[in-house]
Amino acid sequence: MITKTYFGTLENGQEVSYYTMKNQNGMVVRICEFGGAIMEIRVPDKYGRMTDVVCGYDSLRDYAMASGYQGALVGRVGNRIAKGKFTLDGLEYSLFCNNGENALHGGKVGYSHRIWNVKPVDGEEPKLILTLTSPDGDEGYPGTVNVQVTYTLLSSNALSIHYEAETDRRTPLNMTNHVYFNLGGYASGKVFDHVLQIDADAYLPTNTALIPTGEIRPVEGTPFDFREPKTIGRDFDLTNEDIAIAGGFDHCFCFTGGESKEPVLRIEAYEPNTGRFLQVYTNQPCVQFYSGNFLKNPEYSFKGGYPQNPQAAFCLETQKMNDAVNHENFTNTILNPGEKYDYTTIYKFSVK
Repeated sequence: MITKTYFGTLENGQEVSYYTMKNQNGMVVRICEFGGAIMEIRVPDKYGRMTDVVCGYDSLRDYAMASGYQGALVGRVGNRIAKGKFTLDGLEYSLFCNNGENALHGGKVGYSHRIWNVKPVDGEEPKLILTLTSPDGDEGYPGTVNVQVTYTLLSSNALSIHYEAETDRRTPLNMTNHVYFNLGGYASGKVFDHVLQIDADAYLPTNTALIPTGEIRPVEGTPFDFREPKTIGRDFDLTNEDIAIAGGFDHCFCFTGGESKEPVLRIEAYEPNTGRFLQVYTNQPCVQFYSGNFLKNPEYSFKGGYPQNPQAAFCLETQKMNDAVNHENFTNTILNPGEKYDYTTIYKFSVK
């Protein structure tokens, strides 16, 4: 089942709606035209009680004005590009620097702050097909890129996100979704007791601006080793240089074996009080695990007036390596004409 609801009007007069999908089990997913943002995911706990497990806002103004990219689709390039510059085919490109001296999540007005065209397709597994055209020169990037993102609410209580894109010129492209999870419920406090497992044998250390240094470092013997399940809080050790720089986890984890042809199980998260269990399947080579270290803007409360607090939620942003366009040894993020950008991430919910 899909319903469409008016959400608000932007300052430029554009009206914005959101779409609510519900499956036969009662799982609810709400998606906004603005930023293609995931506004709500409502799933049962071990007692069958339904709770919203993602952060977000009550008003369109907050989605438009607040930092944090709550639930949004980000692009062309997720995460940071050093000094907002890269060289491609002998030409240097300059991007808008919206994160100190660096470009972040697509620039001044990235995909996270656009109105997406939405086509609902109702059925037993309802879906929303979102499309966007990013013109040549958009935020400084070369080439016109046509993007399609399909959200499908599966009968298995999973949300599939299928990213597709094509370009008419070589251009960097590294899209992701910036949804913030707390499996206890978005208003249930810090996530340190969540048990997390990530099938990643390496991570990317960063400098003080959170730009990768170029090293691909093994997780062995570091707080970044989540190959066996452990709580997020267990090794949340600010004496570790990499964690101290970011104020917690905010790093690219490189999946064992790299990119896969089809989505495979890469991440599991478990919240013991509610029994909620999240499994993440993807064919992307990496994930940015972010422990919500900068959730501290008192001006923008979450839904129901719940205040922002650091480490009150975490992100699992499947993607390629950060700032890859400036590192020859990183995963390739250049999309060529005639190629298809084609990645899927599935967030599957259950209880145990």
